[in-house]
Amino acid sequence: MTSAEHPPDTPDTLWMRAALEQAQAAGAAGEVPVGAVVVLDGRIVGVGRNAPVHTHDPTAHAEILALRAAAQHLGNYRLDNCELFVTLEPCTMCAGAMLHARIKRVVFGASDLKTGAAGSVSNVFEMPELNHQTQVQGGVLHQVCAELLQDFFKQQRSRKQFDAEQTGRALREDALRTPENCFDGLPEFPAPSFYVHDLPSLAGLRLHYVDTGPAHQMGTLLCLHGTQEWSYAWRNHVKQACVAQQRMICPDLIGFGRSDKPKKQAFHALAWQAQVLIELMGRLGLAPVELRASANMLPLARQLQALAPDQVLRILEAQTEPLDDAALQAPFPDKGHRAGPQAFSCLKI
Repeated sequence: MTSAEHPPDTPDTLWMRAALEQAQAAGAAGEVPVGAVVVLDGRIVGVGRNAPVHTHDPTAHAEILALRAAAQHLGNYRLDNCELFVTLEPCTMCAGAMLHARIKRVVFGASDLKTGAAGSVSNVFEMPELNHQTQVQGGVLHQVCAELLQDFFKQQRSRKQFDAEQTGRALREDALRTPENCFDGLPEFPAPSFYVHDLPSLAGLRLHYVDTGPAHQMGTLLCLHGTQEWSYAWRNHVKQACVAQQRMICPDLIGFGRSDKPKKQAFHALAWQAQVLIELMGRLGLAPVELRASANMLPLARQLQALAPDQVLRILEAQTEPLDDAALQAPFPDKGHRAGPQAFSCLKI
């Protein structure tokens, strides 16, 4: 086994980035962010992302799912001359499956010092007693792969700490959400407000959104406010949608507007916010939507489209209505409520 960091333009790096896309999707769904792709003759023939939690299947590791997809695509359980790229060093189960599949070469990103079976704990691939040996290359984009895992577990610890802090004691009504009287004096929204709290990714947090109602002829719009705004910035757009009988949904992201506001910046991960929106779209039974986003929220829009390409027709940058100081400050009566805007202020367009 060798370990090397490749230049950005090598084939190994390109395929590892494809595996990273799968890993990011796994993380957004609440799974440990590991992704894998199987490559044959310069093209991807199978992809996989970690899914044991949601499938209740201990074998649903990214590598296993990628192997299954490749075998189905090629019509053969032997994957001769195929290469497998995975963001984390394979475990013993996955290494064994790769050997059975006759994978020619395995390339991984981050090492796994607890369960890695490609050199960290053991090396299944170099056992001379086995009737097949597979080439192994480790360390490709290892820092990017490792940071993805570290960020995920940091976020998980933050949520567990948050849950532990709240267990056994009642929260004041304004501990996580803005009191309703803070919005007194603002002109009414031209469409009704709704709340949802039982989406899986919300873990009991309350999400607010405005919905103009069923569309008659025109398509559905999902509108993302700016990083320092809230759904109220779409007020004039909502008026126009009501007149045109077009369905427009304007959520307040968690940490913004009338939605709940966890007070730690680590809670407000981009991929998690995208997953919440995907679940909201599913709950509302939305057909493919046109995604409109304020300029500084385009990174979230792109993340959402990457995770749910079949549900997002296109992304359009749209100008929200400038808010006066009273409307801009209404959701944030104290600085503890500003963790969401602070976390999003570093997004790069």
